[in-house]
Amino acid sequence: MNTPLCDALRTFAATSPLRMHMPGHKGMGLPLPELSAAAPLDFTELPPTGNLFEGDGPIRAAEELWAAAFHMDACLFLTGGSTQGVLSALTLTCRPGDAVLLDRGCHRSAYNALALLDLQPHYLYRPWLEEEGIGGPISPQAVEKELAEHPEIKTVCITSPTYYGVQSDISTLASVAHTHGARLIVDGAHGAHLPFLGDFSLSAADLAVVSAHKTLPAPGQSALLFANGVPLEELCRAGSLYGSSSPSYPMMAALDAARAWMETEGIPHLLETAEHVAALRSAFPALRPQTGLTLDPTRLVLSCPDGFAVKAALEELGVYPEMADQRHVVCICTASDTAASFRRLEEALHAVLPQGVPLPPITLPPAPQPELACSPRTARFAPGETVPLLQAEGRIAAAQIAPYPPGVPVVAPGEQLTKKTIAYLKQIGYNMEKGTEVVLL
Repeated sequence: MNTPLCDALRTFAATSPLRMHMPGHKGMGLPLPELSAAAPLDFTELPPTGNLFEGDGPIRAAEELWAAAFHMDACLFLTGGSTQGVLSALTLTCRPGDAVLLDRGCHRSAYNALALLDLQPHYLYRPWLEEEGIGGPISPQAVEKELAEHPEIKTVCITSPTYYGVQSDISTLASVAHTHGARLIVDGAHGAHLPFLGDFSLSAADLAVVSAHKTLPAPGQSALLFANGVPLEELCRAGSLYGSSSPSYPMMAALDAARAWMETEGIPHLLETAEHVAALRSAFPALRPQTGLTLDPTRLVLSCPDGFAVKAALEELGVYPEMADQRHVVCICTASDTAASFRRLEEALHAVLPQGVPLPPITLPPAPQPELACSPRTARFAPGETVPLLQAEGRIAAAQIAPYPPGVPVVAPGEQLTKKTIAYLKQIGYNMEKGTEVVLL
């Protein structure tokens, strides 16, 4: 396998260098035996190992292979998850005070960027698919309308695919954005595997972020930032604002190895996973592709009378889904799942899902559209207090209220908490005993 960073680290470790530098374990092992095998490859920035934010050495060679795999110009390794990538991408396209067109379904990291960069949000609300009880793809017509009405907006930021596997037409959205002189950022955190299925839709974006750890054989927090038309040096400068100056070499080596494995052994496994998911979609009530709805072929979203109860029942059987809502259970399926994994999942689903009983109509509503009372930055950094959520009606949120997963804010900093918002949170099963931060204004 072509793994320039892994090879460089192994070769250097084999010379038995005297490590008079960090990390403190000196390559000799760790108190946690399960992680000790990685210690010899855990270096710092040295001539043989390269420097992530200098964009040089074997790290750059490994990043270039990733860029080629995604059909994009440049790639930056991220050891702070897609959160680091989303913050970096918005830093690259925006200046303080800029207006940004933001998918309301974006991850909370994008909302943090609004406050950190003092951005003025204009929101894109997804069409609500009543029969499925989820938000649909971002409408190019809605983007066109917003950019025509607000020519000051030069950045569009969306999520694709979503937690439910819903994919938007990135190519058309990029074309609309470019027509208006704007750039398109795609938070594709859940789509790192798609190019290995031959889906290169992310390559139409100007900047795209993916979490390798979500859908590929890679450790937690390992992610990637891709760009078209942006030099690697600029990615490094932005990434270094939000990433550690001591990035993890085992994590970066794992990214190098994950790509090489996917390009060789992984693709057949991923294709088999897509086949297993298609079979489960046919066997059980589930979200399926349909006209106007493109889904990640490996994401299994089950339709249930009570998603929370089904998730709990599965966990009693030792099967742990990614998330649930009132009417769905979401399972992340990857190339690492085996035929035995899917047999076990199918047996568990037969045990917990009622057979032959029609599902009641979905009554789950979309989240209400809150009113922005002050800028996200003003709200996030203003003096505040914590009050019980049920007593917060009429107050301005100082922090996000974002059930996790999926980490999508129902209320964002600067927005007013209304009776409708509080009722919605109660309806979706949010913990109403929690306090919430509000602004003292």
